[in-house]
Amino acid sequence: MDFEKNIANFLKKQLGLKQINLERPSSEKMGDYSLPCFKIGSNPVKEAKTLKSKLKKPNYISKIEAVGPYLNFFIKESTLLKKTISQVITKNKNYGHKKQTKKVVVIESPGPNTNKPLHLGHVRNMLLGNSLIELNKAVGNNAIRVDIINDRGIHICKSMFAYLNYGKNKAPDKKSDHFVGDYYVLYEKKAKLNKKLNEELSKLLVKWEQKDKKVTDLWKKLNRWGVEGINKTYKRFGTKIDKTYFESNHYGLGKKIIDEGLTKGLFQKDEKGNIIVDLKKENLGEKVVMRADGTSIYITQDIILADLRNKDYSMDEMIYVVANEQEYHFKTLFEILKRLNYNFTKKLFHLSYGYISLPHGKMKSREGNIVDADTLADKMKDMAEKEIKKRNKNLPSQILRQTSEIIGMGAIKFFMLKYDPLKNFTYDPKESIKFEGETGPYLQYTGARINSILKKGKIHKKIKFSTLNAPVELSLIKQINKYPKIIEKSAREHKPSLLCNYLVELCKKFNTYYQSCKILENEESTLTNARLSLVKCTKITLGNGLKILGIDIPARM
Repeated sequence: MDFEKNIANFLKKQLGLKQINLERPSSEKMGDYSLPCFKIGSNPVKEAKTLKSKLKKPNYISKIEAVGPYLNFFIKESTLLKKTISQVITKNKNYGHKKQTKKVVVIESPGPNTNKPLHLGHVRNMLLGNSLIELNKAVGNNAIRVDIINDRGIHICKSMFAYLNYGKNKAPDKKSDHFVGDYYVLYEKKAKLNKKLNEELSKLLVKWEQKDKKVTDLWKKLNRWGVEGINKTYKRFGTKIDKTYFESNHYGLGKKIIDEGLTKGLFQKDEKGNIIVDLKKENLGEKVVMRADGTSIYITQDIILADLRNKDYSMDEMIYVVANEQEYHFKTLFEILKRLNYNFTKKLFHLSYGYISLPHGKMKSREGNIVDADTLADKMKDMAEKEIKKRNKNLPSQILRQTSEIIGMGAIKFFMLKYDPLKNFTYDPKESIKFEGETGPYLQYTGARINSILKKGKIHKKIKFSTLNAPVELSLIKQINKYPKIIEKSAREHKPSLLCNYLVELCKKFNTYYQSCKILENEESTLTNARLSLVKCTKITLGNGLKILGIDIPARM
């Protein structure tokens, strides 16, 4: 039962109000839902009291209180218990999910380059993309994951140049994207000693755009190695792509749009011969959209790419998951698309996420001082294994390896997603792997505990809800009842962090309940059955939430 919707409809009908915006009070003592009265009249405190006197509460409301400028509603506990538990158990894996709508949401993530392996920033990008896809599916949207592979340009030529001059036609002797990345780092080192290499690099890019066979063959080989390695990392992190766009396939189309825009006067040439767009009126300055030598840049491709995606999917919303260092890029992109009269411009949204640092400082991929995604995953798996051995020394080696992978990945995913996307933060491996606190392993451990309880007891269909009257039980069921709205809000605001915070609170309330109430040892079978049903509801809610975050619950910890 959607109590919030019911209360809103009840208020509209009784009070004649057109719009009702309910809130959740900060404390359970203040009720389950609250109506702010600030916009109803000039004196919100008086309005709250007046509204209360007019209302005839429905049978699912136990009381209505006017507290300052708020009108607080308390759901009848028996109704809350019965409706919530029945709904969760009936819907099970679909609890919190909505029916399919026609809304098409396209999400771009993570957008790698083929000249190096995925790094820590890509990890945050991948996990945001993964969870946004699942959140949108949960609220009924047709969520489509697209990727842009940046497989051409001056940065790709750096790996090509180094391999061509120093690689001696060597085959990969490590994970293939790491192999290619080594040559990118090698180029940067060589270029520091010889500035003329940059001139040679530009010539290599021109040769590529002229489709020189030797250069093209080299490019195909290194790109194949790069993509093969990246796809292996995707699989480990649970990243599934519906369609991949390769920059090399459409960059020429982007150049045509720029040329047409130049002819129409939308773009101009600067003193160096670069084609630019004047965005000074929008406080965005002048933006180069194509180089003087005719080679394209990111903005060139992104213009045509937006159009291609709209033609492919007739999108209702397009979310670019890209780091905040590209905010200027997307502001200019959206403005340029608007000037080109594309009708989908208002549907575009840049999910700008913050920078991740490490306890020992910044990452610099050009210098090779980088924590890549594969090394991070391996490290977390090793750390998880050590933690598991402290608690369970007798696990068979195969189960130990599988459990370590699940916990290690859960630690990474939850730590990355628990922060608001806009925030910068430091990724601390030791903090993320802890079995206590706001961590993935804490949630997984709670899930494993719940599974253990349910294996020992059987739930009968007939549940006596009135036996669940302890404050900790009511607090837990109220938290479970909030889940569908949290999913809605997380999807609407593009913030998996809201779901993460919710799940931490859910686990805290469950563990308080577990420590306060006897679940299996109680002699009254009706109470045991009711409590087991509450445990099952917690399992369903926690499992559904963790699935959206891409986190599994291991059988044992």
